[in-house]
Amino acid sequence: MSLFKTVPPNVVQSIRAFRVTDLQEEAARLGQHFLYAYCADAMTKQQVLALVASAFHFPRHFGKNFDALGDCLTDLTHKSGPQPGFIVVLEQLPNTQKFDKEARETLLDVFRDAADFWADKKVSFRVFYSFQ
Repeated sequence: MSLFKTVPPNVVQSIRAFRVTDLQEEAARLGQHFLYAYCADAMTKQQVLALVASAFHFPRHFGKNFDALGDCLTDLTHKSGPQPGFIVVLEQLPNTQKFDKEARETLLDVFRDAADFWADKKVSFRVFYSFQ
């Protein structure tokens, strides 16, 4: 039985009852990309984006801004051929003066836009996140 029987194929949601190891195993079972970024040590938008870029193996020229993040989650990946689907985990997103609620929401909006992009292509793109 699928771990995702109640989870839509294109969604950005709190990790809640899911464990990272279970999500990783489900990605392997489904043959999907598993992208994981642990962000607890980040304090600023630049640090969060740098962690995500490194964890997701973005190109060296990644611009460390929200527009570049959106491009890397869609254009670059889309151009690399057919995609089997994605399970993304953003763990311990910071709550700091330089990465506040507005920055977190903007970051999650970029991932929501990517989920919509992949939904149009009939590719699952599930994002799970947690806050510090």
